[in-house]
Amino acid sequence: MRPLTTAIFVGAAVSAIAFTEDSPKATIGEPSPNFAVVDSAGKTQTLSDYKGKFVVLEWTNKDCPFVKKHYGSGNMQATQKKAEEMGAVWFSVITSAPGKQGYMSAEDVNTYRKENKVNSTATLLDSDGKVGKIYNARTTPQIAIIDPKGIVIYNGAIDDKPSPDPETLNGATNYALQALKEAMAGKSVSVPTSRPYGCSVKY
Repeated sequence: MRPLTTAIFVGAAVSAIAFTEDSPKATIGEPSPNFAVVDSAGKTQTLSDYKGKFVVLEWTNKDCPFVKKHYGSGNMQATQKKAEEMGAVWFSVITSAPGKQGYMSAEDVNTYRKENKVNSTATLLDSDGKVGKIYNARTTPQIAIIDPKGIVIYNGAIDDKPSPDPETLNGATNYALQALKEAMAGKSVSVPTSRPYGCSVKY
């Protein structure tokens, strides 16, 4: 299937997103469909291999100003590090199709990871969009979290400040870390969905 072209997408509700393809979809409160995808190191990463751990998926696009806000400021790297210190597995996901904004070869990804001190466990190369479509990924950044039982507990924005301005990080609520802290404490996630913001995922 040919990649889809979408416009800049800011503030679209996860609940309003729908794909026409017949493929499994992740739903809050229900088991996540399994997936297997190769990372930039050439390793196949399969969701089911991480049962018993929290798994965070972060959609990214190096050319997106909203992504640059988080990486240029060091906020995303700090969030990744904190999540992994808490025991979570964090995967950055590049769903940009070949020829689209944000697409990178494995070699380019590895260089980017080193130069930007990326702290995620690995970067998944989802250029065919299969993983993105499972989680209805529409923006970069966008976050999905799966708990140790394989249940989807969060899908939405990384925080509550839908702006490319790094100054807005001050006082922002980090939904990713909030969801992890609540779930790890045995509590219900207070914000299981939120409006993702950023650039459109380049299917």
